[in-house]
Amino acid sequence: MQKLSMDDLGRLSPEQFKAAEKLPLIIILDNIRSMHNVGSVFRTADAFLCSELMLCGYTPQPPHRDIHKTALGATETVYWSYHKRTLEAVEQVRAKGYAVYSVEQASGSISTENMQSLNAPGLVKGLALVLGNEVQGVEQSVIDQSDGCLEIPQYGTKHSLNISVAAGIVIWEASKLLRNNR
Repeated sequence: MQKLSMDDLGRLSPEQFKAAEKLPLIIILDNIRSMHNVGSVFRTADAFLCSELMLCGYTPQPPHRDIHKTALGATETVYWSYHKRTLEAVEQVRAKGYAVYSVEQASGSISTENMQSLNAPGLVKGLALVLGNEVQGVEQSVIDQSDGCLEIPQYGTKHSLNISVAAGIVIWEASKLLRNNR
């Protein structure tokens, strides 16, 4: 086995990325505090060709060196928008025909292991995932307006993940789901 070079990987240029067909997956960040977490989610959204990243409330916005530090240029490729209230973003994605799922531990949540149940053919145009604040999680008012909650199974003594880790897991699972139904 030989490690691949950057040239071997065949990555898209920023111009090719912007022109590429995006996955119908929108990520909504609900009052995230850490600029590094925001940058990391930008980078993950780029890796999976997510269609949009919506920054809400007091979530930091580019340009900022601390976001750039972890985004590694993804703030220049991923389409993003800012919304003063997270519920505004939820309303906008609903108007586009997207289903909205909050990533949260909640009664009746769906395990990411069972995400295939979300995407019956023709059910939705796309999927929007809401990720919440590092301490408080997703606001209850946003959960109330969601189609449901997705929960990442955890088996150790800790029952929370850093938002950037949680984003990577749910974006990966949603990516598999949406790509299989194209």
